[in-house]
Amino acid sequence: MDPIAFVLIALIVLAIVALSWVSMKSDRKAKGSEPGKGYHTLRSEYSSGVGGGEQREWKVPRDPQEYAKQFVPKGRKK
Repeated sequence: MDPIAFVLIALIVLAIVALSWVSMKSDRKAKGSEPGKGYHTLRSEYSSGVGGGEQREWKVPRDPQEYAKQFVPKGRKK
């Protein structure tokens, strides 16, 4: 293999790895929303062809602890 071709392939691989790393770092920062008081409004839509489907909207607490409490059974003791 020609040394110049080897160097070019190595540089291309390094560039791909670097771009992937930068992309993963930026994705981590963009996920989620800030906790706080109040509620988030979530929406979903479903369509099943001609005229069928539905739309829903519901609210969930912005506070993570309050959100987690919704999954605890009501009869559970503390």
